[in-house]
Amino acid sequence: MYDLKKIRNEFPILAREVHGKPLIYLDNGASAQKPSCVIDVMTNTYANEYSNVHRGLHYLSNLATENYEAVREKVKRFLGAEYLDEILLNSGTTEGINMISYGWAAPRLKAGDEIILSVMEHHANIVPWHFLRERQGVVLKWVEPNITGELDPQEVLNAITSKTKLIAITQMSNVLGTVVDVKKICEGVKDRDIAVLVDGSQSAVHMPINVKELGCDFFTITGHKLYGPSGSGAVYVKRERSNEMRPFMGGGDMIREVSKELVSYNEAPHKFEAGTPPIVGSIGLGVALDYLMSIGMQNIYNHEEQLKNYAQIKLENLDWLDIQGNASNKGAIFSFTMRGNAHAHDISTIVDRRGIAVRAGHHCAQPLMEFLKISATCRASFGMYNTTAEIDKLTSALEFAHELFD
Repeated sequence: MYDLKKIRNEFPILAREVHGKPLIYLDNGASAQKPSCVIDVMTNTYANEYSNVHRGLHYLSNLATENYEAVREKVKRFLGAEYLDEILLNSGTTEGINMISYGWAAPRLKAGDEIILSVMEHHANIVPWHFLRERQGVVLKWVEPNITGELDPQEVLNAITSKTKLIAITQMSNVLGTVVDVKKICEGVKDRDIAVLVDGSQSAVHMPINVKELGCDFFTITGHKLYGPSGSGAVYVKRERSNEMRPFMGGGDMIREVSKELVSYNEAPHKFEAGTPPIVGSIGLGVALDYLMSIGMQNIYNHEEQLKNYAQIKLENLDWLDIQGNASNKGAIFSFTMRGNAHAHDISTIVDRRGIAVRAGHHCAQPLMEFLKISATCRASFGMYNTTAEIDKLTSALEFAHELFD
């Protein structure tokens, strides 16, 4: 049984009011709220168990190290990875993709080599590749979805040439909600010397993930979207690719020996985790993953599927609302515009007065906005604690906004 009432009670912020109205939080695609178990463990760690990790022999340092390293095992289990040293803890997807760009791609790619991207990518999975385009002459090749927002994996495979070295692709669009069949893409390059990076920032929140079954080389997650703290996250790096990577940053803990004349590096994963890590944030992420796994990712997926189907019907009945992206396989993310003179920012402001939090803007996906021929959308993104009653209130708020602008 999916005990929605119990789940909602475990998120303290959901009990507050905004503008005198009960908070309806529909901005989960940007960042999700935190359950009490995450808040409590972080408070306790700072109050009673804090110390730096890996560097001391005293009780608190050993305790902090044990709690921190336990997170690596939790991420491994959450992602279905094979080896513990394939899990690199970091501050989130942005750092993870930059690490792969600098540590793996930059030393291996030369002028004319190609990276395939979709126009649905978040800027975090675009800008690091532009660095290689600017600095090394790497070519970026773009694949577009169809009119419904679906991305055919065969179109990605058709874009491959003899110069293709990397495919960097989202598993779920943060704007359209489109779910991409990345497994088919990975299978299509299995016998070629082409790496596949999957941006799992959205998908890992909404569905079960098994990187071994997907067959990808890299997979990134972000803690603050997974009901964990900001500044936490991880990247899965297949062991073979890890052996090909140079360190991303230099400093303490990632070295084996340093002298005036030379430096030798630690083994993975510590080779890629320089300096004092986000200790408390990572511990909070581990508790968030425990919480998600205790409920069951399939159960969360089933609940959000019901929300998606309900919202689809309610929003499609508003014939003056244009939903951007109606892929047959999509998550519970709805981006929309309102016909007439209503700007996305104005719509967001009006529904906010009803206590409803949605996001407005280009959602760090400007190439997709250009493809859609719009400048911005409103986005309602649902999470494990949202309800159909909240969708009804969103619909009512949008009707009010439409009447106001009309």
